[in-house]
Amino acid sequence: MKTDQIYQLYRGSKGISTDSRTVTEGQIFFALWGDNFNGNKFTADAFEKGASWAVIDDPAFETEKTILVDDTLAELQSLASHHRKEMNSHVLAITGSNGKTTTKELISAILSRKFKVHSTQGNLNNHIGVPLTILSAPLDTEVMVIEMGASHVGEIRTLCLIAKPDYGIITNICPAHIEGFGSFDGVVKAKIELYEHLRKVNGIALYNDKDPLLSEKIYRLVNRAVPFSDPTGIGLAIHSVESEISLHLTAKYQHGLFNIRTNLFGEYNIENIRAAIATGLFFGIEMKDIVEEIEKYLPQNNRSQIKVTKNNTLICDSYNANPVSMQKAIESFASVKSEKRVCILGDMLELGDKSEEEHTAIHKVLSDHNLRDVILVGPVFCKVSAGFRFKTFRDINRLKEYLKAKPLKGCHILIKGSRGIALEQLYDIL
Repeated sequence: MKTDQIYQLYRGSKGISTDSRTVTEGQIFFALWGDNFNGNKFTADAFEKGASWAVIDDPAFETEKTILVDDTLAELQSLASHHRKEMNSHVLAITGSNGKTTTKELISAILSRKFKVHSTQGNLNNHIGVPLTILSAPLDTEVMVIEMGASHVGEIRTLCLIAKPDYGIITNICPAHIEGFGSFDGVVKAKIELYEHLRKVNGIALYNDKDPLLSEKIYRLVNRAVPFSDPTGIGLAIHSVESEISLHLTAKYQHGLFNIRTNLFGEYNIENIRAAIATGLFFGIEMKDIVEEIEKYLPQNNRSQIKVTKNNTLICDSYNANPVSMQKAIESFASVKSEKRVCILGDMLELGDKSEEEHTAIHKVLSDHNLRDVILVGPVFCKVSAGFRFKTFRDINRLKEYLKAKPLKGCHILIKGSRGIALEQLYDIL
């Protein structure tokens, strides 16, 4: 069966599922492969849950309700690409080393004031998540805001072929996930694949003109570009205002001064907010509506969240971490006015042969900002912290036991680390 035939079945279905445990009545199940599982083996389970069809790539599991293809993942991507062609929708792709999700969430909320918007949910930003995002979009969607992640060179290029964006934003390019890219040059090469796509389709890149690297790549690669500082031919200037813990800003635009009180922690979020404001203005959203959406936005998923418990005030930023995001979080935390500040930092994963060097560098950042109450979690921090005065714990379970025996109270606590360290398990204790 060809993709256009499967597409007709999809149009008559209740959507797509790749998880036999959560498939619902009338959905089409795609039997994908993983490192430790063969989705074809769960086809019968999907039918028991009510799947109308199953797309498989192993003839051993064929039935009258299965569709045999050469590669289920390739077919899922082809189906999403077909759906994209059927839609009269703009696609704004967002990638970068840091800030992708926050930028995506803010832009989606702002554009929703004028357009019917569909955007990436959760962390569905890879070679499986992007097709699923597209296939969950209604045909009458006017703007899709699609987050694109990458762990190796060529992945953004593939995602662009599927989603076919006509607008794009690279939030920044930093040393992150170097293990998959081989070097920082590899990270740069991977991210600018979005710019290369936009050049081919004569699309528009919105970019941070305060970032020298992005400005240089824009000049070389993109035909049509819109700087954040001048999204409509009228200058936009954004500055932070001293505040207690949440980020407060002023924005100057069209001779007006707008005060913006966000629910986000950290000055590193200024560039994400600049991206959102500039994009909203470029797409014709009124500044007062943009400000309202930014002030309404409540961060989720352990990204720049502020949680006040009965014992402490937590800054929950434990979804991910790399050297740049870790440094910026520490710098912002150092400016928080508090009688007692505590840093709980977890290992930064996927840094390859730079791992020990980058973790050692964090000690200097902490010392430079006179942060003394520090707890470091993970095998790499343990290895490079000998001789330093910081408390170290090899894993989260050992730290949990320590905190139960010696609870923290009356503190402002920064909790930052890679997702694999699972620092979010500390929230209930603190």
